[in-house]
Amino acid sequence: MDIKAIREKFPILGREVNGRPLIYLDNTATSETPSEVVKEISWLYENTKANVHRGVHRLSQEATDLQEQTRRRVQKYINARSFDEIIFTRGTTEAINLVASSYGQRFKDGDEIILTVMEHHANIVPWQLLRSRADIKIRVVDINERGELDLEQYRSLFNERTVFASFCHVSNVLGTVNPVKEMVEIAHSHNVPCLVDGAQASPHLPIDVAKIGCDFYAFSSHKMYGPTGLGILYGRKELLEDMPPYQGGGEMISHVTFEHTTFADLPFKFEAGTPDFIGIAAFSKALDFIESTGLENIGMHEHELLKYTTERLNQIEGLKIYGTAPDKSAVISFNVGNIHNYDIGLLLDHLGVAVRTGHHCAQPLMERLGVPGTVRASFAVYNTIEEADKFIEALQRVIPMLG
Repeated sequence: MDIKAIREKFPILGREVNGRPLIYLDNTATSETPSEVVKEISWLYENTKANVHRGVHRLSQEATDLQEQTRRRVQKYINARSFDEIIFTRGTTEAINLVASSYGQRFKDGDEIILTVMEHHANIVPWQLLRSRADIKIRVVDINERGELDLEQYRSLFNERTVFASFCHVSNVLGTVNPVKEMVEIAHSHNVPCLVDGAQASPHLPIDVAKIGCDFYAFSSHKMYGPTGLGILYGRKELLEDMPPYQGGGEMISHVTFEHTTFADLPFKFEAGTPDFIGIAAFSKALDFIESTGLENIGMHEHELLKYTTERLNQIEGLKIYGTAPDKSAVISFNVGNIHNYDIGLLLDHLGVAVRTGHHCAQPLMERLGVPGTVRASFAVYNTIEEADKFIEALQRVIPMLG
């Protein structure tokens, strides 16, 4: 890959922060957006902004076509069977909430669902909210010291009361890539459906929902070089058809009276209100960027960055990395001695290095690791070895100030 040419697609990477060149290492939180996506958003606002569906005028029909072309594009990208298995949401969080609120209505007192200790809050809290309406039990899979899930414990948690399993494809803290295909197979052997939180996998790994075999898969555009405020929920058609609507309002209806309402067919049954049709249409350009660059190329480049930076960080006295699984994404969470993670992040920012600090919306995992939070550096396709070196140099400068 020509990384220089790729970086030129991201003007924000050329700006300065505190008088220093920006080194953006917060890609797990959100990736930057290439110029072609930004230009597409601008073009759409200037040329085809009209509400989608049911409009008889040209602009509405054009906007509708662009949105639905993206739906079919996503269907192909993740290898779903049908375009109406693709639901547009505001993000991974809303997608998981949709499943918990809608599919979860069938759960009853005494039912059990299985989560893992490495879940993002977005895959914990919706199930707790459900638990406040039905007396369900949440069972939690632990990890080993390398940050890998305990698959034997996972197997052992299934019983006649288990009704659902929900787990991340990739940990946003540890970077661990979970064996989701095997986990789905285990669950299905007990006739238990699964949701996979793919927010951290979709920018880095090929997503094939048919191969994984999952019943639901959720991910976000803004982590895939795309617009913010857009998420995707894949669901098996037979399950979606049997689920009640998540929200009510325009677009998701077929006919409304004050006595009774009938609902639209899939996928529109779950898309109440005006969608971000501009962002949806522009997401196709983000997929163009990923596919033209090549996910395999992206993965190899990010792995090189991960390996190199990990080796250099391990040379720093007192630094501890959390998450050392052999199969992991380009995420490095660490602490240095007793220095608070926030202090490190603040001083790195003064040197132009953007990292994430805190609990990363994974407080149960932090409790399991025995820390209040970590510093997290995460890479994308546009990061370079030179940036990794500058990050290490900045860190080595910061540590003596705080130690």
